[in-house]
Amino acid sequence: MGFWDFLRRGDTQPVAFFSPNVEYVGGPAWDDIAMSAGLDVRNWSAAQMWRTQPHLRTVVSFLARNVAQLGLHAFERVSEADRKRDRTSPIATALRRPDSSMTAYDLVFALVGDMSLYDTAYWLIMPQDDGSTRLRRLPPAWVNEVRDNPFEVSKYRITRNGSAVDVPAEQILAFSGYAPNSAGGVSPTIAALKETLQEQVEASKFRNQVWKRGGRVSAVIERPKDAPQWSPEAMEQFREDWYAKYTGNGPKAGGTPILEDGMKLQRIDFSATEQQFVEGAKLSFATVASAFHVNPTMVGLLDNANYSNVREFRRMLYGDTLGPLLAQIEDRLNTFLLPALGMDPDRFYVEFNIAEKLQGSFEEQAQVMQTMVGAPLMTRNEGRAKFNLPGIDGGDALVTPLNVLVGGQASPTDSGSQNLNAAPRRAIKAAPPESHKTQAERVLAAFFEKQERVVRSRLGAKDAAWWDAERWNTELSGSILGLAELVSTEVGRKTAESLGFDPADYDVPRTLAFLKAVADRLAGSINAATEQQIEDALKGDDPSAGIDSVWNVAKGQRTLAAAAGLTALTAGFATVESAKQVGGDQATKTWVTGSNPRPGHAAMSGETVPVSETFSNGADWPGDGALSVDEVAGCNCSVEINA
Repeated sequence: MGFWDFLRRGDTQPVAFFSPNVEYVGGPAWDDIAMSAGLDVRNWSAAQMWRTQPHLRTVVSFLARNVAQLGLHAFERVSEADRKRDRTSPIATALRRPDSSMTAYDLVFALVGDMSLYDTAYWLIMPQDDGSTRLRRLPPAWVNEVRDNPFEVSKYRITRNGSAVDVPAEQILAFSGYAPNSAGGVSPTIAALKETLQEQVEASKFRNQVWKRGGRVSAVIERPKDAPQWSPEAMEQFREDWYAKYTGNGPKAGGTPILEDGMKLQRIDFSATEQQFVEGAKLSFATVASAFHVNPTMVGLLDNANYSNVREFRRMLYGDTLGPLLAQIEDRLNTFLLPALGMDPDRFYVEFNIAEKLQGSFEEQAQVMQTMVGAPLMTRNEGRAKFNLPGIDGGDALVTPLNVLVGGQASPTDSGSQNLNAAPRRAIKAAPPESHKTQAERVLAAFFEKQERVVRSRLGAKDAAWWDAERWNTELSGSILGLAELVSTEVGRKTAESLGFDPADYDVPRTLAFLKAVADRLAGSINAATEQQIEDALKGDDPSAGIDSVWNVAKGQRTLAAAAGLTALTAGFATVESAKQVGGDQATKTWVTGSNPRPGHAAMSGETVPVSETFSNGADWPGDGALSVDEVAGCNCSVEINA
């Protein structure tokens, strides 16, 4: 059987993940290679480092295990708002059973391991006689790309144990990372970590040398030079008495000796603390974890761990830590594997089952769902089945407690007289019209364009008074006030109407003084930032390019952020103000977290307080001027009124 037959056969035992024989079949034993290399990590391959470096192996296996356990699901797009799970298409069957003796977990584990250690991974796409497709992992050490030009791979040359075969590019699915000067990837283990791991190898070698060759004496007894002369017999008697009493299993071992003639017991060894073995190991572990963008706490470095931050780190795992890696794998499969299997990527797609991992604990899920539906979720027999208990007669009916009525309490956990004869409550979320946000973007962009023309003209004329703060603050404040009044009026009146009151009950003049103060503050902040950026650009190596960048950012990113912040702030204010004016003290407000929130805002999600009180962060609504600039900038949280 040839090498190509070995690769293609679906019933062949796949090569184990980082098998010790993959790179050295027929060659010297690995121990001989390690010794000949002088235990120099800088000369080792990624596979050698995987086998011998515990910190590297811990972090890589942590990534691989957490990605592999998610499971890859295939879906069919029914419409823009609907999809259904696909279990029968070629991609679904290939991922469910990729190889004769490899599960989907094994395949994804090996994929993440290869990408972590080599920044490159390869799958062999093997059509079968029955119309199905098998997916086989190819160790990166076997594969060499053959290119007709710098940008396209024409074929792959697979070499193992002296045998080689060329495979068409369309039969290989390559997962490639980034390298500054080539089309392939460069793993963090290849360069960035080798110096750090070399330190650990040297430290380990030193500790072994100490244990093998170092003296086993941890203390010596010093006798003053002016002490009386000992006879050989007296010296031998003292030594034998000491060994018999204070060493090994002697009757006084571990006790406190009483020495004669001014003798002193002196320690001569160095502790692990003095030699900083532990600190060095922790630094190596943290460095390896950081290279793979893993929080060290997640892989066992618990110096600064507590219940609160570990819980947040767990939530971050499938976002900041694994999110980019998952997106890379999904994009490769959807872009290249689906067409290779004859499937339409606009109709079908695959994605990792992240939703299940992001769910809260069972208690959190039960509490939220019970509040959402207002009644128990499970029958008694469904609950018994979760504990592997048999069903009982009458256990298939959903029990509704007597204190839960439709239109009454929100959930069976609620109680108290406040829920008796309660009228249905209305929930109104502060949401500025999209048209107002667009208008704010146009107004701010026009202001920056005018400001750019004037400032550039004065700078070109070498005018020392190139910045007129009073003029710009006055003009921008007037524009912001007009936008704020427009948004607040519409949102405030809609809120009053949603609460069952006449929209005219919202008193607009009552809000103008506050809106004017907000406009002045925002205008001053925006213009001060622009002035400082121009001054920094003028001091730079290339003032012209720096000033160009200032205005490009102002008319782009800063305009969008300022428009979103202004409309969100004004809508939040108007919603709360309207509820105060027409709803009275019985209304409440709830903090609604936006997308990609700050940790502090995410922790406030769902926080509810009376409408006349502030939230736990001291704000009356998201974007409130009581918050610092860092708390307001880019915030897209909103407030919901319940009355």
